[in-house]
Amino acid sequence: MGKTTLLERLVPELRNRGLVVSLIKHSHKAIEIDRPGKDSWRARAAGCQEVLLLGEQRWALMHELRGDVEPALPYLVSRIQPCDLVLIEGFKGGDFPKLEVWRASEGKPPLWPAWPGIVSLAVEGAPPVPAPRVLALADTQAIADCVLAEAAPV
Repeated sequence: MGKTTLLERLVPELRNRGLVVSLIKHSHKAIEIDRPGKDSWRARAAGCQEVLLLGEQRWALMHELRGDVEPALPYLVSRIQPCDLVLIEGFKGGDFPKLEVWRASEGKPPLWPAWPGIVSLAVEGAPPVPAPRVLALADTQAIADCVLAEAAPV
């Protein structure tokens, strides 16, 4: 639908406003950020619950669920370093304000109003249904204004 493309425009806009921004992305796929054969992969394969990998440019903490249920969003937010804004991609059923990205070209109906918390639609073209707030998907500044106005305090 264009969520990542929007994030690529939205994050610099928010950073230009002086904010430190982080992201929690939920995927329904079995993600893999490590590569087989690497030391960190081997440590996870051997049974480590967490592996923290530090390099010159970044560090990453990998936590193995090993059959446990996915942690709740508030727990994940608590694991993020202090910042001004945590953007969340996914967690459609979560109880927090959401911006839905909708494109007619995808041929799917919008999630709004069936999903809780959707406060605005960012659309390409004409809005598919009456919505509480409709923004042009190309209007990054207006979307940033909306995100900041609707952001839930943590």
